[in-house]
Amino acid sequence: MREVALVYLDRSGGLQKFVHDCKKYNDSKQSYAVYRFIISINPSDIAELDATLGNHILHNPLQAAQIFQSVCFIAIKTLSLIEQLQTEAQISILLKPTHLPPLPSYVLSLSAYPLNYTSQRFYMSEGIVITMGTVTKYTQGARFLCTEETCPFSEGFRYIRVHCPGATESATVRTDFVCSLCSSPLQEDMKFRVLGDKQIVEMIDVKVLNALKGYSNDKSHFRIQALTVFLR
Repeated sequence: MREVALVYLDRSGGLQKFVHDCKKYNDSKQSYAVYRFIISINPSDIAELDATLGNHILHNPLQAAQIFQSVCFIAIKTLSLIEQLQTEAQISILLKPTHLPPLPSYVLSLSAYPLNYTSQRFYMSEGIVITMGTVTKYTQGARFLCTEETCPFSEGFRYIRVHCPGATESATVRTDFVCSLCSSPLQEDMKFRVLGDKQIVEMIDVKVLNALKGYSNDKSHFRIQALTVFLR
């Protein structure tokens, strides 16, 4: 599937954009713990190349991102795109689909009960934004070092924490991480923390417009529930 991913990036122009993004990182004088790349993908085109990879992207996007992460790491090392990059864990890939199949199973309904959406895959959702929070910062990535000076992992980029969709802040940055080699506590290197913007909005189903009319011919009772969405 890595070969198919590389072929798709080459044909879609994504590889050229990736090389351009790498150049901006490489020309920068700043050192990064995490190099973040947004890759636009067309699920239909990928499915025509390889149905397995196309299905993987639609239903297991986090695992599919790891495939593109591996491809991007090999490309960077082969073409010497980012000299500062040391490990594959430093690459953060965000897959951005251009569209999803027009099927009911890919639509997240805000009015359906119960909201039994347990799979971590892409959904489409449409609603009305009723409230918006202020834009705040969150940790996209962080570098940790072993506190034992004699440990090989007391330097370098062995321990990289990257925010995953759906994770809380504590999943990325905590104080109870330990070294897998010597079991000593890990300490974050604050110089390499990568921050991003996030905003919380409340969405509600468009069916609420019927309730706001002030009357209804439908005698059945219904309940409107808002949904919290994190925009990162």
